[in-house]
Amino acid sequence: MMESCTTKMNAKTDEPKETGKNWFQILAIISACVTGFMSGLLFSWPSPSIPKIVNDKDNYNISPSEASYFSVLPPISAIVSSLLFTKLNDLIGRKYTLLLVFVPQVLSLILIAAAKSVYVLYISRLISGLADACVYASVPMYIGETATPQVRGVWGNFLSFSIYFGQLVVNVVGSYTTITTSACICLTFPLVFICTFVWMPETPYFYLMKNRADDARTSLRKLRRKRNVEDELEQLRVDVVRQMSERGTWKDVFAIESNRKAIYAGIFLRTSQQCSGISAFMVYTQYIFAKAGGNLSASSSAIIFTGLCSVLNVCAGFTLDKIGRKKSYFWSTLACGVVLLCESVFFFLEQFCPKINLTAVNWIPLLGMILYMIFYSFGLGIVPTLMLGELFSTSIKTKGLTLLMMVYSVLISSITKIFYFLDAEFGLFAPFLFFSVSCFISTILVLYFVPETKGRTLEQIQQDLKGANERDR
Repeated sequence: MMESCTTKMNAKTDEPKETGKNWFQILAIISACVTGFMSGLLFSWPSPSIPKIVNDKDNYNISPSEASYFSVLPPISAIVSSLLFTKLNDLIGRKYTLLLVFVPQVLSLILIAAAKSVYVLYISRLISGLADACVYASVPMYIGETATPQVRGVWGNFLSFSIYFGQLVVNVVGSYTTITTSACICLTFPLVFICTFVWMPETPYFYLMKNRADDARTSLRKLRRKRNVEDELEQLRVDVVRQMSERGTWKDVFAIESNRKAIYAGIFLRTSQQCSGISAFMVYTQYIFAKAGGNLSASSSAIIFTGLCSVLNVCAGFTLDKIGRKKSYFWSTLACGVVLLCESVFFFLEQFCPKINLTAVNWIPLLGMILYMIFYSFGLGIVPTLMLGELFSTSIKTKGLTLLMMVYSVLISSITKIFYFLDAEFGLFAPFLFFSVSCFISTILVLYFVPETKGRTLEQIQQDLKGANERDR
């Protein structure tokens, strides 16, 4: 009997359960998100650069109207190139598609450094749009397919953080250096990406899609930092086989109810996010603060605003899994709508009621934008990007992300132009009023379009989207 007990104890101690480590998943996410940092940097490049370019008639001789197209062109090239990166993600993998982003990001910065003509800058902006298409088609997918639900819940928003951090860096560097110098400094960041991400593994999902189980096992072992990954590998294999067995044509994106729900949710998230005004605020940050006046310079106000974006985004990542995606998004849209309405009232009084002395409260625009950023960061700022990698079945994932990339690009281009038009035609109060009303409408629609994905695996999310009726078919 003693011998039998000893044998059982030895059997248990001979096969200790491996718990694994999360640090390599986090490292892979951080490395991949350097591309997001560059995307944010290039997107907000007009904020510190347009005032310098339009005022420097010796080197550039570019009008404000010509410069306004700097924010419009990247989304156009992103739309055109989206289908290319969709194909590449399924053909060569998420990792190698993402590595390609190095080329357009570097080329865009080189052209900025060398440019004297508006047309060279236009070409640079179009090339940066190619990089955006690659980043938004690949990074959410890479994060969603490499991270566990626990890691994804906290670090899944790192793409959003990296984008805002890039916007902060370009506002700091661009405010205190020349156009050429800032471009040369920013060239160091793509080098950091290429030197680190090349060592990261491909996603196990992609390998299983290609029936490369041994490669998927190796990838999982690297990501989970443990040898025994057979249980997770088998579960992933079953999930991928089931999802790949579903039809994955463009027609099926809308014909199958679960896919349709995912598309509607993704379109709503991106539309409500952009209609809150964030892209316009990032592109015209210094312009807004310069026009609003105040005790701080426009560049200092812009740095405070974008710096707050970065800090709050980190904090929001640790609260999102506790509160939940849907609830966070609801309160975020509501609070942002209230703040933007107050901003609109201030600018209306400033423009149409000159008898009212607003000098004592000229800090309201900066305070309002800070409050907007606080509320934005805990919902609007991170939920859309995080859920991009969660919503779609493997069979239509690349097509779904491509469609959302197109919608996103159209929205960015439209919203920045809407801001410019409403401000020019009616005054600064008008775009703020438009964004406020949009937020209030989104607050209601959140209840109908946004699913809760907190703590769920990708397969569980698909089953939730299907609902009981579709699962029974």
